[in-house]
Amino acid sequence: MVSETPELTFRPAAEADVPALVALVESAYRGDASRVGWTTEADLLDGQRTDAEAVAESLTRPDTLVLLAEAAGELLACCLLERRGTAAYFGMFSVRPERQGGGLGRAVLAHAELVARERWSAAEVEMTVIGQREDLIAWYVRRGYRRTGVRSPFPYGEERFGVPRQADLYFEKLTKAL
Repeated sequence: MVSETPELTFRPAAEADVPALVALVESAYRGDASRVGWTTEADLLDGQRTDAEAVAESLTRPDTLVLLAEAAGELLACCLLERRGTAAYFGMFSVRPERQGGGLGRAVLAHAELVARERWSAAEVEMTVIGQREDLIAWYVRRGYRRTGVRSPFPYGEERFGVPRQADLYFEKLTKAL
């Protein structure tokens, strides 16, 4: 796909952004709408990916920043950064499904790494990815992340994270030195 990444602007999310953030995250990962992009988890999980309460709570945590990527005032992508000692945790990464595959995600990830390094002097970025998402893990590996082999269980029974469609889900930790 040809890159169609317009001039992006980045800003921290505010409470008024919560409904749009929830809609963006849900559209990128769940339901039929998510199948337009390649980051869908619709074959692995049903139910919600997040909710307004969880997103609003993340905006109030110290050492946590939710970044919005916009073009011409339109929300295109988001991510969460959380300071964890000398590392920054990267999560809630979402790109509008119809905008995936054109370089927007790469630009957001690169900006998030820059923010983590400049704001917190983070030495590395860490994240967890559903282990069955080999295509997504490979995308991160191409961007300098490494598989650590560290796994953590999927929170079965906590439907606020989704309803698993299979019994073997787990998270794998990835890291990248900054």
